[in-house]
Amino acid sequence: MTACPISLVLFATLLSAPANAAPATKPACRTAVLEGELNAGQPSSQPIGNGLKLYFQPIHSGWILRILPASRPTGDHDYAELATPPYQSVSPLSISTDFAFRAQDAIGWNPRRFRFATTQASFHHLEQAYLKFQSGGSTPSAESQADLASQIALATEATLSILDSRLVAGTADQWQMAAAVASHFNTTAHTLVQEPDGTTSALGRVVWIRYRLELRAPVGFALNPGVHTQPAPCAAP
Repeated sequence: MTACPISLVLFATLLSAPANAAPATKPACRTAVLEGELNAGQPSSQPIGNGLKLYFQPIHSGWILRILPASRPTGDHDYAELATPPYQSVSPLSISTDFAFRAQDAIGWNPRRFRFATTQASFHHLEQAYLKFQSGGSTPSAESQADLASQIALATEATLSILDSRLVAGTADQWQMAAAVASHFNTTAHTLVQEPDGTTSALGRVVWIRYRLELRAPVGFALNPGVHTQPAPCAAP
């Protein structure tokens, strides 16, 4: 993820911005539910619908959650990354020991909420707004911030919940930023394990995760056959 840090003011605006609403005459929106497992060092992918897939990209420290085109080449950015600021910082999309998170902190940030663009066209508009914002460097214009915020507000909402996990706990003291978000480790199912050679490390390692992803499927979103759904009210304007 290559981008300049986003301002805290814009970040707060984006977190409170409502998702796009469908007219009352349209059919009700739906909540789609996908479940799966992650194993350290291995990728995981499953189709969502609308030509998109959920992809967990393995990295040395864990995984990056990405929403990508299912059958088209990928570019520099993905549909969740640009819709989920802050950029180049602590992110709910990073299930890892980056930014001094210990393994237990990565698990304790549960659930994780994010947004993603639902169509190629909406991603294109979001990307253009992001590039305009980025071109402002450390002082992006108010216009570019407002444009990016409005595009992110149109993205749909999703929640990733960790249902169970196995991890080698880190020995370091909890970092301040981790403490702000990783408050549910004790209430998240987990099993502590040891490295085969018995060694320990400051940050530890996440070995395995079982997860559930719930996403708000807006009207017109063609979910992949077999994806479990349940009716849900569309977000208010």
